Amino acid sequence: MKKIVYLIPIISLVIICTFVLIYILSERSPNKPPSALLDRDLPIFSSTNLYDNKDYFSNLNLSNKFVLINFFASWCTTCKLEHHLFFEIKKEFPNLYLLGINHKDKEIDAKKYLSEEGNPYSFVTIDPKGNVAIEFGVFGLPETFLINDKGKIIFKHIGPITSEIIYEQIKPLL
Repeated sequence: MKKIVYLIPIISLVIICTFVLIYILSERSPNKPPSALLDRDLPIFSSTNLYDNKDYFSNLNLSNKFVLINFFASWCTTCKLEHHLFFEIKKEFPNLYLLGINHKDKEIDAKKYLSEEGNPYSFVTIDPKGNVAIEFGVFGLPETFLINDKGKIIFKHIGPITSEIIYEQIKPLL
């Protein structure tokens, strides 16, 4: 009976190491969890304009065009790291529609942030309760999605984008 008690930790360790090895060999990245929305239609959503609470925006406004959707907030440190790159995207891909979705932020803070840092977006909506983010399956900020001209989500990135991501992953999809 004592031998079995000594074997339990060893067997547990072997099982854990096996799962870790399988995970490593599957080449999955913890920064790129699978998205149930990839290659699916854009979720149905609507939101109001950050600058004019009367102007509504919905997924219907995005038909027949490539759209880059970025969930951001003024309080998000990593959002600030990537913010300047959206100006580069706007310059490099002028036909790409940039939609900024301000997530769980105070309107005054979001306006101040975009006023100070510049507004690269074609349109900025607000998501004060996070309902739109839930529809997209957002894990945390920032998150960026690319929608093709047929209304399908063809790319998702969790975390700040980089120049490498723009030119190696997003550009080939445009």
